[in-house]
Amino acid sequence: MKLFRTTAAALALTTGLLTLPAQAEEVQTTSGDPAYQIQTPKAYAMIGDLVIARPLLIGATAIGAVAFVVSLPFTALGGNVAEAGEALVLEPGKEAFVRCLGCETSGYKQN
Repeated sequence: MKLFRTTAAALALTTGLLTLPAQAEEVQTTSGDPAYQIQTPKAYAMIGDLVIARPLLIGATAIGAVAFVVSLPFTALGGNVAEAGEALVLEPGKEAFVRCLGCETSGYKQN
């Protein structure tokens, strides 16, 4: 009986270990949370993003923040402060600081 248990345990362990590469490959291509998508950018895309796009997006975020503060009295009267803040500050800020280096879109999608 002990030989049967040992053989069954070894077979179960071996079968479990053989499925690990398939599970690891699936984890690399998909995420468990449907709000996330995974992108794998190339090195030249990362360098271009770091040198060109990120400084421009940070500048756009700063300029958008100034524009938001200047337009705040008018947007408050119009009742669309949230929309103005989203368009002028949050969208460029999210692309500058949340998006992965070299990715085309931010990896987090809110539902």
